[in-house]
Amino acid sequence: MGDERGQEPKVAMVTGASRGIGKATARWLAQSGYDVAITARTVHEGEAREHSSTLKASNTKPLPGSLSVTASLIEAEGRRALMVPADLVDFASLGAAVARVEERWGRIDVLVNNGRYIGPGHMDLMLETPIDLLDKQLQANVLAIIVLCKLVLPGMIARGGGTIINITSGSAYADPTQPAGQGGWGLGYGISKAAMHRIAGFLMAEHGRDSIRAYNVQPNLIATERIAADMGEFGIVGGAPADVVGAVIAWMLDHPDEVPDDGSTIEAQYLCHQLGLLPEWEGPEPNEAPIRYDVAGAEAVRIEDEIRARAGRAG
Repeated sequence: MGDERGQEPKVAMVTGASRGIGKATARWLAQSGYDVAITARTVHEGEAREHSSTLKASNTKPLPGSLSVTASLIEAEGRRALMVPADLVDFASLGAAVARVEERWGRIDVLVNNGRYIGPGHMDLMLETPIDLLDKQLQANVLAIIVLCKLVLPGMIARGGGTIINITSGSAYADPTQPAGQGGWGLGYGISKAAMHRIAGFLMAEHGRDSIRAYNVQPNLIATERIAADMGEFGIVGGAPADVVGAVIAWMLDHPDEVPDDGSTIEAQYLCHQLGLLPEWEGPEPNEAPIRYDVAGAEAVRIEDEIRARAGRAG
């Protein structure tokens, strides 16, 4: 299916698309005219797998959402959907997923890295978290994204450009002020999101000249199916609708000249409200989480500017 001008359809690939932010983003991209390839582990409703955030308990009750449901939402917007199941810690499955999309549709113009590790260790203390669980979080939240970038970049460059969007977290540039499970979060989540946060900048430094655009999109707390099912016991409840993130990503792709092309971080809730992308949404709430933002970068800029001023050099 082409668009009204007879051009090849645009193709996006979204990870973690069985529910939450990934599902909403896939639907918004379909509304924007993209055919959407979707990947996650859950193909059909009712599949059971471990999703407890702590080693102290097990929870395999099926979560709402699946690739098949998301595919139906994409198709309802008049676009094609392609389900390519994969596991972020199984790099071979990621390679097979990308290969299938490129074989079937010939291109990937947009990659949205939304999926992340789900399971024990997310809300456990450092001394209680086995190294293998920290390793899994680093594999899923960092290395899998690099694997996917390395897979899609050659095709994007050959076609004259593309966009990579990484769904980041406030924990990438902040520390908890309370322990995991008591308002804070586990070490594995924090260190893996912090490492992932740096990828967009490297992509721009190395491939900005190839018309590659890369961004971090920070959703803040979003009312996903998993938040509702799992996180209340840790005091994490509520959140903005997942459509906030989908609307912002669709707007960014439709208005590339209005978004900095330097690997910037886009604060999704703020931008969505500022632009009025979801008129029915009242806007972001103040962040009451026990969190301390890292302002080292801003302080370094201030110091460098002060040194340059003393030396009589322009910034």
